Amino acid sequence: MFSSKRDLIFVVLAGIFITNAVVAELIGGKLIQILGFTFSLGILPWPIVFITTDLINEYFGHKGVRKLTLITAVLICYAFILLFMGMQIPAASFSPVQDKEFSLVFGQSMWIIVGSVIAFVVSQLLDVFIFGQFKKRTGDKHIWLRATGSTMLSQLIDTFIVLGIAFYLPGKISGKQFWEMGSVGYSTKLIIAVLLTPLIYLGHWVIGSILKKDSINKSN
Repeated sequence: MFSSKRDLIFVVLAGIFITNAVVAELIGGKLIQILGFTFSLGILPWPIVFITTDLINEYFGHKGVRKLTLITAVLICYAFILLFMGMQIPAASFSPVQDKEFSLVFGQSMWIIVGSVIAFVVSQLLDVFIFGQFKKRTGDKHIWLRATGSTMLSQLIDTFIVLGIAFYLPGKISGKQFWEMGSVGYSTKLIIAVLLTPLIYLGHWVIGSILKKDSINKSN
């Protein structure tokens, strides 16, 4: 089915990337509190997106991430279109989930949808560019630097674009709340990115071992 293990690895990483990005958008409407700070539940799948972005960038280059980012953005829009269509179709009287509950969970506002998609595309493309710049200067060394460095800058843009388009521009939050929520959200993402650094090294080791073994088998 796959011509090589390299192709299989890309498909697996792409599947993980797309799934977590789409799920993050779908569950983003639920707010949670941790240590008194408010976050969107969508923050949970994003660390996995960070890791897969760096791994795909490392082994398949910036073109692979760019194409995957655009495909994912289209799929996110497609998912929201299906949800919008679902909200227009009346639920059966015996349905365990009625229209009110369905719309309450999935009825994201247009501003949130637009903000999420724009932030996702811009931050991912920025992540790819910064990652590439770090790799040109460090080669195969300092994986932590290019992984954390690219995430640190791209997520700064992502966090404030989402809040700006989805909440500040429509007047749902004040300027003070915009900066407070953005600062807390960004700081949390940054801490998570640093804590996940060992997993990035683990991913490099696993993928590198598989590709090396596959190369040896082909040469034999």
